[in-house]
Amino acid sequence: MKNLKTIAIALLVAFGTTVATAQNKKINVEKSKINWVGKKLTGEHSGTINFKEGTLVFQKNKLKGGSFTVDMNSINTTDLTGDYKKNLDGHLKADDFFGVEKHPTAKLDFKLISDNGDGTYNVTADLTIKGITKPITFVIAVKGNTAVAKLNVDRTKYDIKYKSKNFFENLGDNVINDEFELTVNLQF
Repeated sequence: MKNLKTIAIALLVAFGTTVATAQNKKINVEKSKINWVGKKLTGEHSGTINFKEGTLVFQKNKLKGGSFTVDMNSINTTDLTGDYKKNLDGHLKADDFFGVEKHPTAKLDFKLISDNGDGTYNVTADLTIKGITKPITFVIAVKGNTAVAKLNVDRTKYDIKYKSKNFFENLGDNVINDEFELTVNLQF
């Protein structure tokens, strides 16, 4: 019985030490930015989207985890003005695209992280858009209190099929690429 108590105390101390060395760093949602680019045969559009919240987890100054929530209502087109901007912003928020009325947030949760040894990490994460969760892989670079990542997201995996050549025929030059690009700049 005495040995069991000793083992239990040792496990609690070890677990407590592990937890104590992990450090959660909340992102500054005002200074952290997501820039998006969506391409089509005849050009592209770009814009921003805002974080609702986010946290990176470090242990001994090494990235060990992360979890983020994005405010889908904040989708903003930056390459258009006036009615063109208003129409595209509205269309991106509609059910054809992100359906923000039913799905006001998107989430990203880190699942696997491998350290490349140079301040960059290979990450496999679960990305949830429109209530659909799929894995995604990307590289994130951490330096000081900043981090940068570029992600290519296949929208069709999240039931966003509008003008996809893989789902519709005879679109001609109205095809929209299935992948959109995200450049994420985090400050924490």
